[in-house]
Amino acid sequence: MKLRDISSNESNSCLLVIDVQNDFCPGGALAVMHGDQVVQPINKLIGSFSNVVFTQDWHPASHSSFASSHKGKPPFSSVKMPYGDQTLWPDHCIQNSPGAAFHPELNTAPAQTIIRKGYRHEIDSYSAFFENDGNTPTGLEGWLATKQIKNIYLAGLATDYCVAYSALDAARLGFTVTVILSACRAIDLDGSLARQLAKMKNAGIILVEKFT
Repeated sequence: MKLRDISSNESNSCLLVIDVQNDFCPGGALAVMHGDQVVQPINKLIGSFSNVVFTQDWHPASHSSFASSHKGKPPFSSVKMPYGDQTLWPDHCIQNSPGAAFHPELNTAPAQTIIRKGYRHEIDSYSAFFENDGNTPTGLEGWLATKQIKNIYLAGLATDYCVAYSALDAARLGFTVTVILSACRAIDLDGSLARQLAKMKNAGIILVEKFT
């Protein structure tokens, strides 16, 4: 499937770049396989959009989603939180740490705003729009409304977690949503990639390999 080019003067579209941070790239604390391979495709995409937003995982030390905060619980197990099941992760993207920084080759200069998420100790945040309770907003929806954005294009890490959760929330909020798969990479934990791709398709989200 091909999409027409978007010119820089099409002001109702936005590229949403999800969590391209050192800890999610090879050598990082929660590395996504080949995560660094999204950098160059995203840098190319940026030039096609007049509106660009980046998200950044931004956890305090001892965050409640870290396995190290739950005695006897290994990474990638799960616990019940007040808002539902929570996967426990290795400590990652701790505020102001090198791991939380964007990949050094990522062109962040065009970003009009950066949405930091997961900074509340007691709740994780996969989506760029809401914390994992599904209700606490990050502020992104309001920012997009002020810009009169209607179409959202997503790229980044990881396809089956923060990209998918952001895409599903965007669709639920009424945006037209496209995920550019060649500019994403997945964790694929216990079949999570296939499940999330199916959910996105069922939600009417457009999945494309390349943006042309």
